[in-house]
Amino acid sequence: MSTKQQLIIDIQQLLNNHENISATSINPELLAFMDEKTLISIIGSLLDQKETHLEADSEWLEQFKKDKNN
Repeated sequence: MSTKQQLIIDIQQLLNNHENISATSINPELLAFMDEKTLISIIGSLLDQKETHLEADSEWLEQFKKDKNN
């Protein structure tokens, strides 16, 4: 498997890693025209979004805990 193919698989796995979201299928031919640098950038963006969601969830949970204890 080429690095490019693995990057495309990684992108699909990141997209499908979110809870409560329907599975996403990517036609590899749609991403195949992109170079490795672009695919890595997409992965970085998806990871940033995931981190942002985790931080927001954590903030919500902390606020929920405070409200529950009052």
